[in-house]
Amino acid sequence: MQDEYRTVAHEGVHETEINRSRFLCALAPAATEQEAQDFVARIRKEHPTATHNCFAYVIGADAAVQKASDDGEPGGTAGVPMLQMLLRRDMRYVAAVVTRYYGGVKLGAGGLIRAYGGAVGEALDTLGTVTRRRFRLATVTVDHQRAGKVQNDLRAAGREVRDVHYGEAVTIEIGLPDADVDAFRGWLADATAGSAVFELGGEAYGDA
Repeated sequence: MQDEYRTVAHEGVHETEINRSRFLCALAPAATEQEAQDFVARIRKEHPTATHNCFAYVIGADAAVQKASDDGEPGGTAGVPMLQMLLRRDMRYVAAVVTRYYGGVKLGAGGLIRAYGGAVGEALDTLGTVTRRRFRLATVTVDHQRAGKVQNDLRAAGREVRDVHYGEAVTIEIGLPDADVDAFRGWLADATAGSAVFELGGEAYGDA
């Protein structure tokens, strides 16, 4: 698994104009390929009179799914440069659609490649990206008397408390970088006089 990747925090659109052609780059986070395809379909529906709606998306922390479409532009001049820009920026779980309204001036193959790749790069810069880092899910089970202090100490130390369940004991779900697991185990034993139960779970990604 990748240790970290970047994505967009939210959907947005950035517009540029090159030789009278309008290029509108719409970006959105997409957790699955279906979400990416739905986003592409929605943008196409919003711009039915556009000359082209080219797209690229990358799904998976390891970029396992990569798709691009030139949507009628000369082969390799639109979707591929868009995809290359996403990959160059380490973007994952993201879909990009560049809508072009032709302005009457031909850009040539090189101009198109720069325009479509550049539209994605500018949109990423304008809309901003977030880094997601890999961590281990873990649960801390502690008695009710100690639970409040443990939660406060966790938050004070900048640990991510993901969820808290109250039952016979209190179960606190947290996220930990792999490298911190052993040190955290020692800290928890000291903080609770050895009374807390610590269990490691699977892996996930969260905000860095």
